[in-house]
Amino acid sequence: MSWFESLILGLVQGLTEFLPVSSSAHLRLTAAFSGWEDPGAAFTAITQIGTEAAVLIYFRKDIGRIISAWTRSLTNKALRGDPDARMGWLVIVGSIPIGVLGVTLKDQIEGPFRDLRITATMLIGMGIVLGVADRLAARDESSGKHRAPKQRKALEDLGVRDGLIYGLCQAMALIPGVSRSGATISGGLFMGYKREAAARYSFLLAIPAVLASGLFELKDASESGHVSWGPTIFATVIAFGVGYAVIAWFMKFISTKSFMPFVWYRIALGIVIIALVSTGAISPHAGEPAH
Repeated sequence: MSWFESLILGLVQGLTEFLPVSSSAHLRLTAAFSGWEDPGAAFTAITQIGTEAAVLIYFRKDIGRIISAWTRSLTNKALRGDPDARMGWLVIVGSIPIGVLGVTLKDQIEGPFRDLRITATMLIGMGIVLGVADRLAARDESSGKHRAPKQRKALEDLGVRDGLIYGLCQAMALIPGVSRSGATISGGLFMGYKREAAARYSFLLAIPAVLASGLFELKDASESGHVSWGPTIFATVIAFGVGYAVIAWFMKFISTKSFMPFVWYRIALGIVIIALVSTGAISPHAGEPAH
């Protein structure tokens, strides 16, 4: 991988990780459209450490409270009802599905799931799901002539059942094209949560899974010696800086705006990919390294 490729891929990772458009799909597509080799699942996982570092810094106060309350609740029963202590347990519970499926489906994630036809299908399918979820939220938030706005749930209302459902939604993002934030935010909106609450839990829930995946891939990469460390670290740093700016913008955006621009973008991009693959302009396995 060249330094120029790592710059572009780092920018793409940072720009798309927190938006409901699938960062893994965009890394895959950027390489395919540019005629580069597929950066692979390992590169994606490692650069995501950079974007998760941005999450840790942006939500540092929330994370500090959660870790402190959860740790103290292990020995102090009186603290187990504290909202921050409960959130610590709910992040752990919600991380179980992606942990189990990530290990079980590792070969598929690094192989068949990276087919561009699957990516395109997921972009369109999850785009439609996000659109429906967004419309339901908008209907609840607006008032009509004979109807008052419906009160949607806050993070304080989150329980084990909803935490597990969030976790299952997050696990779907193991397939490029789904989008971690898109799947979990859609799940939250369908369960009746406010937009900001759904996004905030989505970001917190991603921390253990992404860091664990990145560290696991770091270990494998260091043992295999097949990673261009300089460009990969450079891309990770770029992803961190861009990702932090995107989080700050996105959290303000979702409080007042609709997700529909992302929905139409996903559907349009999926249709373009299908058209290019169908006409032979691009191979569904374009950029993949030879085996």
